[in-house]
Amino acid sequence: MSLKLGVPSKGRLMEKTFDWFSQRGIGLGRSGSEREYAGYVQGIDNVELVLLSAGEIPRELAAGRINLGVTGTDLVREKLGQWDLRVRELALLGFGQADLVLAVPGCWVDVNSLDDLDAAAAAFRLKHGFRLRIATKYHRLVREFLRDNGVADYQLVDSQGATEGTVKNETAEAIADITSTGDTLRANHLKILEDGLILRSQATLFKSRVAVMDEDDRRSLAALLQKLKVD
Repeated sequence: MSLKLGVPSKGRLMEKTFDWFSQRGIGLGRSGSEREYAGYVQGIDNVELVLLSAGEIPRELAAGRINLGVTGTDLVREKLGQWDLRVRELALLGFGQADLVLAVPGCWVDVNSLDDLDAAAAAFRLKHGFRLRIATKYHRLVREFLRDNGVADYQLVDSQGATEGTVKNETAEAIADITSTGDTLRANHLKILEDGLILRSQATLFKSRVAVMDEDDRRSLAALLQKLKVD
C-alpha cells in the first residue's frame, strides 16, 4: 500500500497547493499533459499523488479511498454530514480564501439583517402565495444557518450556473454564494446582510478518519506531517 494524497487537478488551487508543498520540501507535479490525471511526489517515499476535482476530494476522504486531501472548507462541510466524524482538519493553507454569504437585492432598503429577512420572507409569502426563493449551491450549509438563526419562510432553489444572476433573471429573490471581494455581488446590485456571513472558507489539508492504514502508511504519514510541520 501507499499513502494517497488527493489534490485539486487544475487551476490556481492546484498551483497554490503544489507551491505550498514545495516550500516545505515536498515536490508535487503532474505527469504528462494537462489531460492526464497522473502525478508524482518527490522528497518522501510511499506517498502517491491523486489528482481530483476539488469537489470530489471530500467524498474520497469520507470513503477512505484517499488518506489526505486538499480542498476548501466549504466543500467538506457542504458535502459531508457530520464532517468532523469522517475527516480531520490538519492545516489551513492560507490561500483560496472565500466567504459563503447571504445576499439580497440592494433596493431592499429595509432588509439589512437576518431578522429583517425573516420578516420580509413572511410578508413575501402572504403577498405572492409562495415562499421567498434563495438560490445556492450550498443547500446543507445554508439550511443549517437559516434554521439556527430562526429564518423560516423560504425555499432553497438549486443554482447550476452563475448564482448572482438568478435575482436579475427572476428565478430567485435572494442568494447564498461564495465571494472573495464582493465585487460580483455589487455588480449585480446585491448586498450582503450585516449578519449574513455563513462560513469563512480556505484551502485546507484534511485527513480521512476512515482510511485503512498499515504500519508503513502510518510511518509515512508521520514523516510527511513532520516535514510539513503539521501536528
